[in-house]
Amino acid sequence: MCNECGCGDVDHTHTHDDDHAHDGHSHDHTHGHTHDHDHTHDEKRVLSVREKVLSRNEERAKRNRAWLAERGVTAINLISAPGTGKTYLLERTLERLQGKIGCAVITGDQQTDNDAKRLEGKGAPVRQIETQSACHLEAQRVGDLFDEVIGEDTKLLFIENVGNLVCPTAFDLGEHFKVALLSVTEGEDKPVKYPSLFSLAPVAVLTKIDLLPHLDFNMEACRDNLRKVHPGMFVFELSAKTGDGMDEWIEYLAKLV
Repeated sequence: MCNECGCGDVDHTHTHDDDHAHDGHSHDHTHGHTHDHDHTHDEKRVLSVREKVLSRNEERAKRNRAWLAERGVTAINLISAPGTGKTYLLERTLERLQGKIGCAVITGDQQTDNDAKRLEGKGAPVRQIETQSACHLEAQRVGDLFDEVIGEDTKLLFIENVGNLVCPTAFDLGEHFKVALLSVTEGEDKPVKYPSLFSLAPVAVLTKIDLLPHLDFNMEACRDNLRKVHPGMFVFELSAKTGDGMDEWIEYLAKLV
């Protein structure tokens, strides 16, 4: 269970009957404490906690957004499942933008600063957030790093969220918009299986297209699924490894500034 948003289920129900023999005599020890809990109270409590967490997060997200707007910084929140290639795309993106557009990065994982280390030396300040038990970044911890990571020349802030298609979607960080990343290795049905993210994000990036010759992936079906969930969604198809499609992505980011 995520300690912050209360996602997950806890099952407290337990029963046990003893039917065993002592000295040849059969004894039925059906203990009169079979528990059939009514979870209504617990469910209300979890919903109340979640509502308070989201409300508090929303207030801080508004302050983050205002802070960024005052300084002319555009922030995008990158969300995907683990292994989609967010960090690798960021590496190649920072290299292409270095010396042209001032960038900054805040990256999140439950543990380790591996991603921050990978992004060091790419021409942008980087800070890592380790969320521990939480499955998402939240506005407070992101905003607390603004003074450290954003300088006078910063125009683009990339927020690399924890690898998860569900929980990060619910938490506004103060970004201008979300970008949904989907690897061709994940299957073309992900937009309809996880519609919350793809319905909210105005931009999708389909990654690792260099692997298409080796996969049974239907690109047209994926595009159709994206349009079903979010008509008019702006879609990039690229490979950070080969560079295919990267020019269009970089041009798009430059226009945001």
